[in-house]
Amino acid sequence: MSSTASDSQAEKLARSAAAAVGVVFLLVGVLGLIPGITTDYDTMTFASHDSEAQLLGIFQVSILHNIVHILFGIAGLVAARNARDVPTFLFGAAAVYAVLTVYGIVIDKTSDANFVPLDSADNWLHLVLTVALAGLGLVVRRRLAAPASTR
Repeated sequence: MSSTASDSQAEKLARSAAAAVGVVFLLVGVLGLIPGITTDYDTMTFASHDSEAQLLGIFQVSILHNIVHILFGIAGLVAARNARDVPTFLFGAAAVYAVLTVYGIVIDKTSDANFVPLDSADNWLHLVLTVALAGLGLVVRRRLAAPASTR
């Protein structure tokens, strides 16, 4: 297999990974704005712990929370246009979710500082996302950096 063919496979993997992550985030962000899929929709606030709206009846959401998911989705789709941007997107997203995980664990759930809002289900999901996005970033970075003969 030639170097060009191998390079295109690694780049295709990178672009596909970013596109898939982007689409999932976009979908989650949009679903969080749909009554019925989001329970207690009428209690949704822009950004506060008072929002009782829950995506799929599990994950506490707010308008800000949904906007962040939509923005991550758009960022993933933009990163998918250039394979070399994908690791930066994935590691950046992992870092943001790591911060959100710590924030969700440390902050008092009823505090005004809990503006995202976050609950235990969100904290666990954010931890899983941190690990998954960082792991995917490592795989993509290694594939892109590997010599053509080892891919």
